[in-house]
Amino acid sequence: MAPTPRDTWMRSPADPYLELRFSRPVRLCGTVQYLVATTLYTGIVMYAPALILNQVTGLDIWASLLSTGFICTFYTTVGGMKAVVWTDVFQVVVMLSGFWVVLARGAVLLGGPRRVLQLARTHARINLLDFDPDPRSRYSFWTLVVGGTLVWLSMYGVNQAQVQRYAACRSERTARLALFINQLGLLLIVSSAACCGIVLFVFYEGCDPVLAGRISAPDQYMPLLVLDIFHDLPGLPGLFLACAYSGTLSTASTSINAMAAVTVEDLIRPRAPGMAPRRLVLISKGLSLLYGLACLTMAGLSSLLGGGVLQGSFTVMGVLSGPLLGAFILGMGLPACNTPGVLAGLGAGLALSLWVAVGATLYPPSAESMGVLPFSAARCQAPAANASVLDWLLAVNSSGRALSSAADPARPALADSFYAISYLYYGALGTLTTVLCGAAASFLTGPTPRSALRPGLLWWDLCRRTEEAPKEEAAALDGSLAQGPEEIPPGAKKPPEAEQRPLCLARAEPALRTPRARPDPEPEPEPDPACERESSL
Repeated sequence: MAPTPRDTWMRSPADPYLELRFSRPVRLCGTVQYLVATTLYTGIVMYAPALILNQVTGLDIWASLLSTGFICTFYTTVGGMKAVVWTDVFQVVVMLSGFWVVLARGAVLLGGPRRVLQLARTHARINLLDFDPDPRSRYSFWTLVVGGTLVWLSMYGVNQAQVQRYAACRSERTARLALFINQLGLLLIVSSAACCGIVLFVFYEGCDPVLAGRISAPDQYMPLLVLDIFHDLPGLPGLFLACAYSGTLSTASTSINAMAAVTVEDLIRPRAPGMAPRRLVLISKGLSLLYGLACLTMAGLSSLLGGGVLQGSFTVMGVLSGPLLGAFILGMGLPACNTPGVLAGLGAGLALSLWVAVGATLYPPSAESMGVLPFSAARCQAPAANASVLDWLLAVNSSGRALSSAADPARPALADSFYAISYLYYGALGTLTTVLCGAAASFLTGPTPRSALRPGLLWWDLCRRTEEAPKEEAAALDGSLAQGPEEIPPGAKKPPEAEQRPLCLARAEPALRTPRARPDPEPEPEPDPACERESSL
């Protein structure tokens, strides 16, 4: 999880830790889990701009998907890591520009920011103090803090796409600075998107475009808003389209490049250690093409999702990356954890989180259990095809809640309890299950002795060694976790036994001493009295 030198960016610093700490089968499980999760996630992400292009231009959805996938796969395959980094730099500027233009135009049309915020508060769309502990509540303080934190931790801590970016930095200091700037940029982008959502609600307050027949899915709300507020300003809808494409291409290109690097390092290089670097590069480019096609196929299947792009992407990352985060927590935080334990934990965490996600897909939770807010359709003239939906909507607003679907005899008892938990908790559920089951299985099968662990594999060991080491050795210590314990600087490897033994015993056991290079030889120390007595005997 520590960054490696920039000349080894093609390595996968996250996964080798699992092999150093446990065994190669655990590393392969992590690799396969990462590849599946990233393929599904990238496909869902690629579907979003294709949907917007279809809404704005009327281009067929499959033509939009093919054009999006081809562009992203082409420059990732040809340009490699350098193309990914430079396109990310350009795309973040385009993303922020698109959000801010929509915010400015929408606020002006609606009477200013003050009126927008007033209407949003009136309809309870801004509620930062919702401390409802019910895990079925879709969005609350606890779902965002607990569930959201663990999902983002899995993305930024054990995800190869992010670790690869850390490894591309010149030093650990540069990597930390880049991560800090990234968090500021992420906060800015998410805040801008949330503000755009508030403007969208106020603009369509009283008439839902889905019920009016103008759009067919919630993912089309934002493109419709852009077309409505910029209908007299040609060119600006294209800026928003570029904003959406920038976010997608940035994510997709990084993911495709990372999957190719992981496959080469974890699956191909161990089986062909003598393969020439040039041939490995060609194989990596070919894998980028194959993974691009796989993500494109998944993007086509994403059109069948009922919960939207955001829910689909967080569900995939939570179900598959949550257990993987649990495996790293076990490795770094529980010295007694062993290979059978972490494998059992991974299996249990994946099975439980997948069970909940599939159950929620087959039996969607009711609006009542999710805490859906009431909304008005008084100004909405729905077509005849949507009359029944409009009647239901009016019933919701008159009673303040949706009718529960629990009376359906075909609906299982878990549908409105276990299956109804917020999708933001899927990752937390997988992580917690992996940690608990992994710890229990490790103690049942025989915990790993603390002395059997190589140095530098536990989190507090690495932190302590980094703090105690001289400045010139600290950077090398931070990189030792990814490169193996044998890379730890000599000065940091001081067996505690050697400090407590007399000097004569330390000389008799040179294996316990680690020599430190010095410019000038030091004078021979005085012999220990205990050694003299031992020699006379």
